Amino acid sequence: MERVTAPTQPTPRRPRGAAESLATIVLGFESIVVFLGGLVVYGLKALPASIPPWWGIVAGAVLALLMILTTRLVRYRWGIVLGWVLQVIVLLGAFLVPALAIIALIFGAMYGYATIKGAALDRRNARLAARSPEEH
Repeated sequence: MERVTAPTQPTPRRPRGAAESLATIVLGFESIVVFLGGLVVYGLKALPASIPPWWGIVAGAVLALLMILTTRLVRYRWGIVLGWVLQVIVLLGAFLVPALAIIALIFGAMYGYATIKGAALDRRNARLAARSPEEH
C-alpha cells in the first residue's frame, strides 16, 4: 500500500520593510564594486611596499563578503549600523586609491537614502496599517 502525502505549503516569507529591502539592494550591488576595487588595489600595487599586493584582493573579497553577510542583518538596528561601518571602511580605501572616494560617496549616499527614507516609509506604512478601515 502506497503512502500518499498531502502537498506541503511553502513557508510564507517574513515581511520586510522598505529600509531593509533598499539597504539590502545597495549593499549587494556595492559588494560587487568593492571586490573590483580590491582588484584595482592589487593591479596598481597601491599598498605600502611592506605589504604584498595580493592583500588588495583579499581585502576586497573579505569586505565584499562582509557586505553580503550584512544584507542578512539589516533587519536589526545594529545591522544598519554595521552597514555604515562598512561604508566608512570603503571610504578609508581612498587613502590607497583616491577613486575609491567617489565610490564611497555614491554608495554612501545611496545607503543613507535607503536607510533614512526607507525607515520613513516603514513608519508611514505602520501608521496607515494601524488606522481603522473606516478611516481609509
